Amino acid sequence: MDKQDLRNLKKRYFVWLYKTTKEAFDKHERKFTQLDIDKSLLKEIEKELGEAYLPHEKEAIQNFINDFVSYIENKEKACAEVRQAGKKINAEFLFLDMKLQAVEKAILKELGKRALARIKASYEKEMTERILKRIDEK
Repeated sequence: MDKQDLRNLKKRYFVWLYKTTKEAFDKHERKFTQLDIDKSLLKEIEKELGEAYLPHEKEAIQNFINDFVSYIENKEKACAEVRQAGKKINAEFLFLDMKLQAVEKAILKELGKRALARIKASYEKEMTERILKRIDEK
C-alpha cells in the first residue's frame, strides 16, 4: 500500500468516524435547538391567534396549540435529562461531546483544516439532503 492509499484509507475512516459520532451527538444537541425554535414558533402562533382569528376559529385551533404546548413540555423534560442549569449531565452526551472534539482534532492533525472543513460540509449537505428526501417521499 502506498502513501496515497494509506491517506485515503485514513480519510475514509475519519469521514465515517466523524459522521457516526456527529449523528449520535446531534440526537442530543438538536433537542435544545429545536426547543428554542419551538418556543419561538409558539409565541408567534399565540400572537397571530390573538390578532387575526374569530372566537370560533380560535376554539377550533386551540386543541392543536395545546398539543404543541405538550410537545414542547415533553421536549423540555428530555432536555433536562441531558443538561441541568446549562451544564451537561448525561454521561453519553458528555462522552460524545469529548469524542467529537477528539475526532476533529485528529482530522486536523492528520489531514488539515481544509479536509476537516470539507468533511463537515459534506456531513451537513448529507443531513440536509436526507431531510429534503424524506419530505419529498411523503
